[in-house]
Amino acid sequence: MDRRDFLRSASATGLAASLTGAAAAETGSAAAQTPAQAPTSRPEAPGMIYRNLGTTGERVSAIGLGGAHLSNGQADSKVKLVRSAIDSGITFLDNCWDYGDGIAEVRMGQALRDGYRQKVFLMTKMDGRTKEAYNLQLEQSLGRLQTDRIDLVQFHEIIRMEDPDRIFAPGGALEAAVAAREAGKIRYIGFTGHKDPAVHLRMLEMAQKHNFHFDTVQMPVNVMDAHFRSFTKEVLPVAIKRGIGVLAMKTFGDKFILESKTVEPLEALHYGLTQPVSVVITGIDSPEILNQALTAAKTFKPLTEPQVTALLARTRDAASEGRFELFKTTSHFDGTAQNPKWLG
Repeated sequence: MDRRDFLRSASATGLAASLTGAAAAETGSAAAQTPAQAPTSRPEAPGMIYRNLGTTGERVSAIGLGGAHLSNGQADSKVKLVRSAIDSGITFLDNCWDYGDGIAEVRMGQALRDGYRQKVFLMTKMDGRTKEAYNLQLEQSLGRLQTDRIDLVQFHEIIRMEDPDRIFAPGGALEAAVAAREAGKIRYIGFTGHKDPAVHLRMLEMAQKHNFHFDTVQMPVNVMDAHFRSFTKEVLPVAIKRGIGVLAMKTFGDKFILESKTVEPLEALHYGLTQPVSVVITGIDSPEILNQALTAAKTFKPLTEPQVTALLARTRDAASEGRFELFKTTSHFDGTAQNPKWLG
């Protein structure tokens, strides 16, 4: 029996055994890791920052390439852009099953040919809340990304209070994710969301109730978040305490935070990098924006406490009602709200 067949057969041990292993992982036990979770090493480049991904043992670039924009424009230019990012030292790649109706994953898969797959930590997300929907989406993502194993798969858009209940329910998506991990199709499990820290905290509460350890959590971390429904204040400390790798997103809130004229791009990126996060994921849709992200890494020095205080004071009035964080206050970013069939 080869290693892949062994890993697939291991899924027969069921969810209960996996949750027991996950509980051990929460205490940092290396023995709890399955072969699919064993950390791997990747090339590192001068000028890039690298950090530990929670307690996984993985080391990844502190700048992550956001995949949402890869479905726009010409395919060749996007493939070249992804490879340029990797050649420059970015090793953390973000994507999602639903970005551009799958085109974003297809183009990333094309970019990861010719040995590039071995250079990166690959992450994507599933919308499915049921075991059946999750499995269908995962198989599609594996095909699009042209890989037999994805490093990290996250439950996407945990934005409703009932989402945790659906995922942890019998026949829910967690059963599918754990089985996929045991089968060697994925290595780590996390979740994302952008609506309200209360939903994130409920997801973490459900995980603790079921003795399950999330490897990562993705959340908004930006210069306005501290003033309104703050993930940085409410969720980040809990995640750090539990050894969960934090993936920061919404640095610019799409374009809206920059349109407030209260902060410059490099300041916003440096603020995110100053927080105790593993990765700052930023949308990269052109060589110019890639260079901006690379410059942020090369010039980064943690902001001092007075610098952070001054920056937050500058953004306080604009941030007070969340009008520049539209992902919290409107459905502008809610793909699953517009397409509920994705949830299953």
